[in-house]
Amino acid sequence: MNTPAPTALIAEDEPLLARALAAELQRAWPGLQLLPTAPDGEEAVVQALAALPDLLFLDIRMPGQTGLEAAQAIVEDWPAERPLPLIVFVTAYDQYALQAFEASAVDYVLKPVQAERLAATCRRLQGLLAQRSAPAGPAAGGEDAALVERLRQLLGGPGTAAASAGTPLQLIQASVGTAVHMVPVGEVVYFEAADKYVRVLTAEREYLIRMSLRELLPQLDTQRFWQVHRGTIVRADAIAQALRDEAGRVQLSLHQRPERLAVSRIYAPRFKGM
Repeated sequence: MNTPAPTALIAEDEPLLARALAAELQRAWPGLQLLPTAPDGEEAVVQALAALPDLLFLDIRMPGQTGLEAAQAIVEDWPAERPLPLIVFVTAYDQYALQAFEASAVDYVLKPVQAERLAATCRRLQGLLAQRSAPAGPAAGGEDAALVERLRQLLGGPGTAAASAGTPLQLIQASVGTAVHMVPVGEVVYFEAADKYVRVLTAEREYLIRMSLRELLPQLDTQRFWQVHRGTIVRADAIAQALRDEAGRVQLSLHQRPERLAVSRIYAPRFKGM
């Protein structure tokens, strides 16, 4: 029985660099099947979740959604029954390379792509894919856990992010019609991304503020407010229970609100018994 050719998706907003990377990949790995290139992070997420490729080559700096943010969205929504894709970040900036991308299931290549470096990356990826397909090879679960942990660290996830510099935000100023409501941050149960806004939910009310969750997070006390999903930040002491279903997915029940909040696999390790 023939093993299907591995598939790869490139996400790169500069067409010349995308074509150069594709050409080098075809030389280094002739059997690799390249999917149509995604021109930005948002399209990378759509294409990856539709095609479920074995490999992702994600440019770190793309307009809109970055490569890291695209990786987070893909990992969070990836089907639970399939091994996660192996991820390679492509960057022109050495400071990203210094963040230990070479650990676990995450790698990096610098732009402009060097043939020798890319060939070494391809050999490593081939070895990881071979381990997955070997009858007595290690299960992908440990590899997936390593990828999730690495992404969590790169995203500044729980247990790795330093507390925000300066005084954390104490008051939310939310416009409602012609009035501006002063909402103490301590009364907020959770924040939820909503297009170009953030929903601010207290025990009894909901407000909208024109700000992204990415802009809001650095202003919060990260010991008190936990990110549990790319679109959700919850006040830690508002959590009543963390409930894990048979598939391993985690949901949070809250003290002051009836809804349950989904926890992505990137942030699920926070919720373990002490």
